[in-house]
Amino acid sequence: MIPSRAMARAQTGRVRAEALRRVSYFASLPASELRRLAGRCTTRALEAGQALFEEGQPCRGLLIVAEGRVEIRQISPRGREQIFHTEGPGATLGEGPLFDGGGYIAAAVAVAPTLVLFLSRAEVVRLCHRHPAVALAMLRTMARRVRHFAGIVSDLAFRPVTERLARFLDAVAIERGAPVELALTQAQLAARLGTVRELVARAFSQLEATGVISRARSRVTIRDPVRLAALARGDEAAAPGDGRVT
Repeated sequence: MIPSRAMARAQTGRVRAEALRRVSYFASLPASELRRLAGRCTTRALEAGQALFEEGQPCRGLLIVAEGRVEIRQISPRGREQIFHTEGPGATLGEGPLFDGGGYIAAAVAVAPTLVLFLSRAEVVRLCHRHPAVALAMLRTMARRVRHFAGIVSDLAFRPVTERLARFLDAVAIERGAPVELALTQAQLAARLGTVRELVARAFSQLEATGVISRARSRVTIRDPVRLAALARGDEAAAPGDGRVT
């Protein structure tokens, strides 16, 4: 049985309202307000590899990831890529440029089939006036992102690649001796660590040579979690060799 247009619209409205309900700073809104916002949203479907927006492009409103995953990245004039973060369902994009009137500071690309909701700037501003708690929650979200970007800047400025790799592995490791299956290629990992593939390969070799890890293709086993954690903290005494893979 083919659903009527009215039923299809109602189903779409429920999907949008459910996506909005996942957004942390909309959690305090009553169901009636969520339904009203859902009716104001437009949707956009993206295929994997398709850009949601480009760096410098004007921001017209708030974007909400309803399904799929989006990667936030920058590419230098020489083609070097830096991946800042990956966002999934319930994540929002564009709060900063939405309020300061500037363009996006990076590009966003779907890394899986993705559905995104769009809420116009005017609608977001009116919502903040009606519900100040939403505005405060959005400020908290932006503050967390500022801290995240400050951490990236600190890593790039002060941490050699071996420490950055150790920090990444320490974050994804579960327990001593349990293998970690890396879903990223060395080139993709390099983009996350703010370096190039050759230096990531050298950092892996250093960690292997000193017994911190062992590898079999994409599978990494943590052999010395104490030293790995020390490297992740930036403890120079734990650095393999001179530790200065930059």
